[in-house]
Amino acid sequence: MPLFEELKVFTGNAHPQLARDICEYLGISLSELEAFKFSNDNTFVRILENVRQRDVFLVQSICYPVNDNLMELLIMIDAAKRASAGRITAVIPYYAYGRTDKKDQPRVPITGRLVADLITTAGADRVLTVDLHAGQIQGFFDLPVDELTALPILVRHFRQKELDDAVVVAVDIGISKRARDFAEQLDLPLAIVEKRRIGNMEKSESLNIIGDVEGRTCITFDDEIDTAGSLISAATALRESGAKEIFACCTHGVLSKEAAKRLIDSDINEVVMTDTIPVPPSKRDHKITVLSVASLLGEAIARIHSGSSVGAMFDRDEEW
Repeated sequence: MPLFEELKVFTGNAHPQLARDICEYLGISLSELEAFKFSNDNTFVRILENVRQRDVFLVQSICYPVNDNLMELLIMIDAAKRASAGRITAVIPYYAYGRTDKKDQPRVPITGRLVADLITTAGADRVLTVDLHAGQIQGFFDLPVDELTALPILVRHFRQKELDDAVVVAVDIGISKRARDFAEQLDLPLAIVEKRRIGNMEKSESLNIIGDVEGRTCITFDDEIDTAGSLISAATALRESGAKEIFACCTHGVLSKEAAKRLIDSDINEVVMTDTIPVPPSKRDHKITVLSVASLLGEAIARIHSGSSVGAMFDRDEEW
């Protein structure tokens, strides 16, 4: 395929399976790179192919272990830059520290901006990512950022289920705009769970439901599921308000600590997420459905490489 003759896709250790799936979509082989730690805990990266003046895409989710994977990404970028790569695109399916996007308390950092500065300084020419926690994170970068959304993938999944008398439920007011877009694409009404977060202890208290959920099938929507505390409390509030069935969906399945077990043990019928973060077999169950974003990222990489519009991917419901 001459179009991809100069295209090189590399991956670190964060999510190699996703990188292989992306390359399968593109019809190319995953380029060779080694990344490991020395005995003194220092990270080492070596690119094993010629990348001089090539279009290089580095696939690396900043997921657990977050700081190791972030450092690995920065070193991969530096290695590509020093190997005279023509253009370096950091493909970051999940952008960590995105929840620290503003000063909401005295004397706290804006780590989302700090990570953006590190990626820029390392030498990336552009960033490709999926569903940032907050839109303003794009503005943290002094380079082009293509933010994709997994919304069409989630919409297709729930269209196929043909749920009766359903309603989309935003798990908090902050995600309500994206939840509204999700509801519009499914031609469903929107409800919102009003909640109050308690300090920095990853705990939240659901207060009440805005909207009609009694006797209806609820599809909760959020950008990520971390400890699952917000989702479990939202599901409890929905049940108490008379919800018939509860399905949950998100883009990023962080699933920290006992989150997967809590979801499996809950009375939620199904939890749908994408593979922007690897979900190991130990955290999978018949209740947890993982959808691939490989075609989404692969199509965007192809369009960036060829100089085509990335935004046009979402103008109509294409089957990428």
